[in-house]
Amino acid sequence: MSGHSKWANIKHRKGAQDAKRAKVFTRLIRELTIAARQGGGDIEANPRLRSAVQTARGSNMPNDTIDKAIKRGTGEIEGMIIEEVTYEGYGPGGVAVLVECATDNKNRTTAEVRHAFTKFNGNLGSNGCVSYIFDRRGLVILDGERCDLETAMDAAIEAGADDVEEEGDIITVTTQMGDLHAVAEALREGGLPVTSAELAQIPNTLVKVEGGDASTLMKLVTAMDDLDDVSGVSANFDIDDDLLAEIEEKL
Repeated sequence: MSGHSKWANIKHRKGAQDAKRAKVFTRLIRELTIAARQGGGDIEANPRLRSAVQTARGSNMPNDTIDKAIKRGTGEIEGMIIEEVTYEGYGPGGVAVLVECATDNKNRTTAEVRHAFTKFNGNLGSNGCVSYIFDRRGLVILDGERCDLETAMDAAIEAGADDVEEEGDIITVTTQMGDLHAVAEALREGGLPVTSAELAQIPNTLVKVEGGDASTLMKLVTAMDDLDDVSGVSANFDIDDDLLAEIEEKL
């Protein structure tokens, strides 16, 4: 799981900068709308919506904005139609890349995703070409600067988590899909610094990437994640820590 954990750590630090930008709210609003449309507007009965609301509140989104996004999803107020679409392809070094999007214009999104793959020596593939490499799991991120690994591990295991891993200044807790919200709530109630809780695509095999391929791959993944319509990027890379640190400084 090291590849995903390393990318989660990069995103965590990058998120501190992204939080200042309006597009973070745009992504959160789309997730709230989709979650409400698919599972209803009752937060207690809709785990995905509950997670989206918690994330939105953690990003200081006003309650009025959250309520409006939910009502758009349930149809109580009018709004643009947002659909989910997933793209699959390959990056430098043969790394599998899975790109999850929420968009109101599929043609635009497809063009942007294809351009990013092409620009950074990747290839947009057909549906199913890499999705089998990933398992959808729950992923809880803890602020490693405000808790230690041993404490987090004890609490996570007691709450029913599957795995706990430390990477830089974050601690990642992996769960089964259905256990995500119960584990996250247990950790919050235990006083642990939960920064996010979401469903994520976790690779079941990793590809070692080195040299120029590693640098180009991280440019690809970062560029893809920066697209407004992209809600999540997953890739099954494994890059040495020292090399990854050098690359991250240049991103």
